[in-house]
Amino acid sequence: MDLQQLAQRIQRLEAIEAIKQLKYRYFYHCDQKQPEKVRQCFADGPVKIEYGRVGNFESADAMIEVFARLACEPHIVEMHHAQNPQIDIKSDTEATAIWGIFYYLIDTRQQIATQLGGFYEDCYRCVDGEWKISATRFDVKSTQILSLGDDRVQAVFAGAQAPAELDDPENQAG
Repeated sequence: MDLQQLAQRIQRLEAIEAIKQLKYRYFYHCDQKQPEKVRQCFADGPVKIEYGRVGNFESADAMIEVFARLACEPHIVEMHHAQNPQIDIKSDTEATAIWGIFYYLIDTRQQIATQLGGFYEDCYRCVDGEWKISATRFDVKSTQILSLGDDRVQAVFAGAQAPAELDDPENQAG
């Protein structure tokens, strides 16, 4: 292996690590209710964001507006766990990834706990040496909703994706 090949391999590994750190920052800032820092994880200009019942967006700013309204409330307690990233570096400036996700939400006002499992499918763009999310889609694969009230935990739903009337993000807001 010559020095050029070694440099390319190192550059690829550094890009993969930078993308991992970006996604981990994104989840951390979501959980910490820091919309301005969540916004910094996305590329400027048009982006494609498909978050199911939360909404579909063509700009990070539009998504951040909804995130701030729905998630940045004291009664909404969230934790994102990313796992098993499959990152593909397409070029010096483009990459894609699939991430497994375990998401846990406690709505202390309604005394409901929701656990989602699924996958993020992301596209990334490197701008001025920094990787940013340029497109993202979340696909729910499993849902468990538990009622936490009345001195016992009771299953409300367990399956692939709950009906909208049981899992409507708008019902958690405000």
